[in-house]
Amino acid sequence: MPKNRNTFSSLTAWRRTLASRAVHGGWALLKEAGAVTAERPGRLRFRRIGAGTRLAFPQGTVFGEPWIELGDHCIIGEQVTLTAGMMPGLDLGADPILTLGNGVVLGRGSHVIADTTVTIGSDTYCGPYVYITSTNHSYDDPHQPVGKQWPRMEPVEIGPGCWLGTGAVVLPGARLGRNVVVAAGAVVRGEVPDHAVVAGAPARIVRTWDEEQGWQPPLRTPAPVPIPEGVTPEQLVAIAELAPEEA
Repeated sequence: MPKNRNTFSSLTAWRRTLASRAVHGGWALLKEAGAVTAERPGRLRFRRIGAGTRLAFPQGTVFGEPWIELGDHCIIGEQVTLTAGMMPGLDLGADPILTLGNGVVLGRGSHVIADTTVTIGSDTYCGPYVYITSTNHSYDDPHQPVGKQWPRMEPVEIGPGCWLGTGAVVLPGARLGRNVVVAAGAVVRGEVPDHAVVAGAPARIVRTWDEEQGWQPPLRTPAPVPIPEGVTPEQLVAIAELAPEEA
């Protein structure tokens, strides 16, 4: 009896292993087939989708694609929402509403809501669950539910080379300059100059850079040392396995 029981347990474990492999293999195939690119747009008909750009599967809510332009080599993570207009089926005119430059990265679960123009500059990276919107609820009438009052809309502009940390929120009317760093969880409104670091809710400038003084206040950690040219991945792995004193 114990022998039969062991045989049954082994057979059950083997079947579960096969089922797990089948599920993971099938999901990998589904993600590859469901990804959106310029060559395989699926049901989505963007105004432009650049070469090398990829929207991971599953996508979040996407509508107003004829007014959405995606640059080259953008990476759009899973469950990212991209919308132009307040609802599907609207005629938004001749010009694009939502524009992503080349090399933009939108992390998993991020939202870009463009009821009026939203522009994200090239090489801007967004961590997961970043929320960028051109629309905000209004609450002018204290006797009406907030959700039933007409929202306010203002254009949003994010310059090139920015980094937006996990959970950052960019509100209507925000204008971020070049190479701005937005800390995780920050809520940004108004104008942020080039080469600034902002944090908090509402966000405030905590560090700036200029040609003469560099970063103020000074950075607390040394700049990372770049990898020398000609170093191979195998050499990097070998260095990583060395003890600190040997490295």
